[in-house]
Amino acid sequence: MDLAITAAARALSAGDPLAALKTVALRDDPPALALRGIAMAQLGDLARARELLRNAARRFGPKEPAARARCAVAEAEIALVCRDLGRSLQTLNEARAVLEASGDRSNAAHAGYLEARHLLLIGRLDEAEGVLGGVDAGVLPRASLVGRELVVAGMAIRRIKTEPARTALGRARRAAEEARIPALATEVDQAVRAFEAPAARLVTRDADRLLHLEEVERLLASKTLIVDACRNLVRSGTTIVPLATRPVLLALIRALAEAWPEDVPRERLLKRAFRARHADESHRARLRVEIGRLREAIKPVAEVSATRRGFVLLPHAARDVAVLAPPVETDHAEVLALLGDGEAWSSSALALALSVSPRTVQRALEELAHDSKVEAFGRGRACRWIASTVPGFPTSLLLPVAGISG
Repeated sequence: MDLAITAAARALSAGDPLAALKTVALRDDPPALALRGIAMAQLGDLARARELLRNAARRFGPKEPAARARCAVAEAEIALVCRDLGRSLQTLNEARAVLEASGDRSNAAHAGYLEARHLLLIGRLDEAEGVLGGVDAGVLPRASLVGRELVVAGMAIRRIKTEPARTALGRARRAAEEARIPALATEVDQAVRAFEAPAARLVTRDADRLLHLEEVERLLASKTLIVDACRNLVRSGTTIVPLATRPVLLALIRALAEAWPEDVPRERLLKRAFRARHADESHRARLRVEIGRLREAIKPVAEVSATRRGFVLLPHAARDVAVLAPPVETDHAEVLALLGDGEAWSSSALALALSVSPRTVQRALEELAHDSKVEAFGRGRACRWIASTVPGFPTSLLLPVAGISG
């Protein structure tokens, strides 16, 4: 047994990269290179960490597949921190299979947790839950166990399930205390603060107030027709009408919902939907067309009836109507929500997470940069974007969720 390698590995597990480097800094054998790479990653020098890990993997060679797989898992974790989400999960899956075959259950479980964390970031919650369900939490290192519980909490928060989220955050806090790694405790504290912050704004004709996630959950379980301006859909019970690709219809039904049970004048609808300062006959004709499209889209949950001065929303079964909006409304809020985690994202990773084109994200970033809300560093493929300041609103209802269902 190499005592220096063992000591360095224990120091890294305890979150002390400097102690690990003191032990192996002058060595260039493959195990030492790998440990130096992990230490540099913990210190934040991710470029150097990647270089050391790749060098270690080459030096291990094909005769040591398990060691090469561990290097691949460590590099995948760095890619995740760098928000290099375009990297294929295939390499991580292959490394996990090699580790399981070699009996390294701890690192295999860690690879599974990383895959689930990747899937959570891009909103593929069902897949993340399936992967995490196959991970043996009992063999995870303490630091990885904290991350696993944060993934569980993140899935529950995006699904607006407050009790499972609160329970997972409690487990994460206890695991962080046992690990005694300050960075992990800080990460958990940030997650708890985000969970406890107001998650949305309830807008009705008579009220406009902030809601916490638990209140949002109760609202979604009530017999209320909800126009969800956070996730761009209309919800009544278990019936959901997605309008993410139909912004005009979303603007129209939001205006109708905010005025319910009263009607909305045509002039106000023209301003909300088309931003028309001076409406002419062409605008009125377009409004009639869009109202017809809205009627067809929301037929399962409500109808729109013409009145003498405009239109009124008539829900089928709901007792009330409300709008669920972000606490602070701003342009490109979804992009800011992702950047709100404090990490540096590439435009391609943002596009992947939001399921839009890279050019759409690039235009959004340019507008946000013009308003000094985001800033970039690096050039070309190495360009990364960060929020200039932490957004003044929580992100849970703005983060991507693939395949929202009731």
